[in-house]
Amino acid sequence: MTHTDDTRAAGAARQLRRIRAFYAAGVVLWTASSVWTMGDSPGSRPMWTSLLLLAVFTGLLLMACRWLRRLGPTGSARPSRHVTLSGRSGRHAMSKP
Repeated sequence: MTHTDDTRAAGAARQLRRIRAFYAAGVVLWTASSVWTMGDSPGSRPMWTSLLLLAVFTGLLLMACRWLRRLGPTGSARPSRHVTLSGRSGRHAMSKP
């Protein structure tokens, strides 16, 4: 994988995390709406609409989670590229002891 692919994958993962939060909020909203309309007027058109939108947002949330899992580890799960050298004092070659 090239550096450009890493950058694109990181950007895609960041965007998927943002949209996953939006879908999760949609699931919460439509769950509340469905429960409310089931209690208020069971079997009505608004109840079925709420349930349909709940199913749509749940499916979108599941797909976003699946795609994030397929992208693999991101951020802190990846090993750092900057390796510290043990036993070194961190001075430059020209510095005096």
